[in-house]
Amino acid sequence: MTENTAERTVTTHIVGTGDDAITYDVRGDLATATADRPVLFLFAAPMDAGGLALLAARFTDRPVVTYDPRGAGRNPVGTSDIGVDQHAADLHRVIAALDAGPVDAFGTSGGAVNLLALVTAHPDDVRIAVVHEPPLAGHLPDGDTVLAAVADMKRTYANKGDGAAMAKFIPLVMFDGELPADYLAQPAPDPAMFGMSSEDDGTRTNPLLRNMPATVDYRIDVDALKALGDRLVLAAGVESGETFAARGARSVAAAIGRPVAEFPSHHAGFTEHPGQPGDPAGFAVRLREILD
Repeated sequence: MTENTAERTVTTHIVGTGDDAITYDVRGDLATATADRPVLFLFAAPMDAGGLALLAARFTDRPVVTYDPRGAGRNPVGTSDIGVDQHAADLHRVIAALDAGPVDAFGTSGGAVNLLALVTAHPDDVRIAVVHEPPLAGHLPDGDTVLAAVADMKRTYANKGDGAAMAKFIPLVMFDGELPADYLAQPAPDPAMFGMSSEDDGTRTNPLLRNMPATVDYRIDVDALKALGDRLVLAAGVESGETFAARGARSVAAAIGRPVAEFPSHHAGFTEHPGQPGDPAGFAVRLREILD
C-alpha cells in the first residue's frame, strides 16, 4: 500500500506471516540512506506507528521507518504475554528486511526497553541508539515496590479487566518520586476518574498489559551496554520530573556510567495529546543534534 502525501511517499510493508507478522512504514527512499544519514527508525511500545508520525514528518533528509509493535496497531492480536527479547527480535527482523545497513534508532517508553535489548543482542544493527525514558525497575531504590505494583496491576487485569487495570497503571506512571513502601495499601482507584468503564468486557488483548511485567522487569546487560560507548544515549524529558520512566533512564545511565541527555517536554513530548501538549518540533531539533 502506498500513501501519497504532500511531504513524502509512505510505503507500508509486512515482515513475517501469521502471528509473527509485523507491519512497518517507510517514509522516503531507502536507497538515499548514507553512512552519515542512515535510516532513522522511530518506535515505541505499545504505541504504534501513528504516535511517531509528527516526529517522523520532521526528518526529511533521510528515510524514516516507523512500525507497529507485536500485538498492537495493524498486527495480529492475542492474549499471551510478550517478552522484551521477542520485541527485540521483531526490531531486528524489520532492520534486516530494510537491507539498508545500520540504522539510527530512537526508542521511547517500552520501545526504549526493547531498544536496549536490541543493541545488546544485535549491536551492529544500530549506529546510534537514543533510549528515551525506559520504564525499568531493576536499578531503582524502590524497584521491588514498583514490581509489586505491576504484579498487582496484572492480577487486576486478569480478574477485573482493562478499565480496572489501567486505572492502576496511570497513577503508577504519573507518580512523581519514589514509591512509598505502603503504595499498595491505598484504595484502588475508580476507572471513572480516568474516563474509563469498570465493566469487564472479557477481552485480554491490551498490548500494554500484555507487555507487563516483562518490560518493567527487564534486566540490562551492563557490560554489553558499556561497550557501545557514545553510540548509546540515555534520554529524559525536562518536564518529566521524577516519574518512573524518567527515573528509569537515569538509573540505566548511572549503571553504565553515561550522562543523561535532556529532551524537551515530557514522556510523550514527541507528539500531541488533548490536554497534554508536547513539543514535537523542539523534540526533533534535539534528536537531530544528537544524531548529527
